[in-house]
Amino acid sequence: MSAATSEPAISFQDVRLGFEEGDVLQHLSFQVAPRETKVLIGESGSGKTLTLKMAAGLVQPLEGRISILGREIEAMSETDLLALRRQIGFVFQEGALFDSLTVKENVAYRLREDGTSDDEVESRVREALRFVEMEDAIDKVPAELSGGMRRRVSIARALIDRPPIVLYDSPTAGLDPITSQTIISFILRLRDTLGVTALLATHRLQDAFGLANYRFDQEQNRVVAVSAGNGGSARDGPATNFLVLRGGKVYFEGGAGQMLDAHDDYLRRFLF
Repeated sequence: MSAATSEPAISFQDVRLGFEEGDVLQHLSFQVAPRETKVLIGESGSGKTLTLKMAAGLVQPLEGRISILGREIEAMSETDLLALRRQIGFVFQEGALFDSLTVKENVAYRLREDGTSDDEVESRVREALRFVEMEDAIDKVPAELSGGMRRRVSIARALIDRPPIVLYDSPTAGLDPITSQTIISFILRLRDTLGVTALLATHRLQDAFGLANYRFDQEQNRVVAVSAGNGGSARDGPATNFLVLRGGKVYFEGGAGQMLDAHDDYLRRFLF
């Protein structure tokens, strides 16, 4: 989807979701523009993962409208939802790889389900693994990989259909700072070289600020700091904005600078 497109890639309008214990999300409304990265922040139980699952059509809201790539998903059939999910990559918390399958088999899983030819599977799996610098591990099993390596394979698996949208559920959870930076650099590269739209849930503010304050420079082939301003200048590429959830609702939405300048006690709890 072109960055010039005015229609949001992801849109939640007055969404409510609850269970027997009560509502988890109430009147949740936000939009994610094409190529934008929206970072979901909130305490445990605030509904971050459920928001991602609703964006993927895995969980249906009780009320409200959810539009993905211009299509309202709550009214779609399961067949249509399956087709839409081909345009959405999902990086699950902890990677969620199949332990009994090799790296190649994990990354190729969706292609095999679709009956893709062996030659194309081989080419696309290697392309995805090369992107996350894991091609050498193609024949290994998850037990032979570190936590960071498993997370990188999970990103490769999410990329296999070349989706315009990728959803990340705590992609750096449990990783050391250096490995976390590596994962964030791949997410930046996806955004800035392939134009991927992202919705990313995390409790790590350092990840959010890393996405907001840096970009992947294709000419230099490395991550560099953005220009001054929330999300960078037009030259720096698409914006990264924060969405803080509290009490099942949007408590704050804005750029990194606005988050830093906020004098709100709840927001500053995430900063210090």
